[in-house]
Amino acid sequence: MPYVETSIVIRGDADAIYELAKNMEEFPKYMPDVEEVKVVERAENRTVTDWSCSVEGTSFMWREEELFDDGARRITYRLIEGDLDKFEGEWNFTQSEGGTRVVLGVDFDFGIPNLAELIGPTLELKVRENSEMMLGAMKRHFEGGPLVSEPHHRR
Repeated sequence: MPYVETSIVIRGDADAIYELAKNMEEFPKYMPDVEEVKVVERAENRTVTDWSCSVEGTSFMWREEELFDDGARRITYRLIEGDLDKFEGEWNFTQSEGGTRVVLGVDFDFGIPNLAELIGPTLELKVRENSEMMLGAMKRHFEGGPLVSEPHHRR
């Protein structure tokens, strides 16, 4: 099961950066392979979202649950149903000298060995690239640059 972890330090308030990350429906602006995120349930510390992505011409759809721990500035998410057997992880936002350290972890599994052999390395690379793009977009947003550095391709 591949696990990808990326991190970045952003000059900005940890609470504000955490709030930006809680806004899941805006993720397609940061992640070119994410076509759409729809919030289907929203509660005080929980959302359920439907995701649609395309990686190297292969479409993936899933529903996930996000839990928000505002006190710890942590978001945990997990797959409810969809095209992968496992897709879960967490975001952590820690105020540190020089800004906020944001760590994003993603743990996923295809559940189909042949598919994993065919596109597994590509998907792992795409998950890493998308994580880095998202963190970079947040950094640009809080440090005064444009939110999106490249045109986003929508369907």
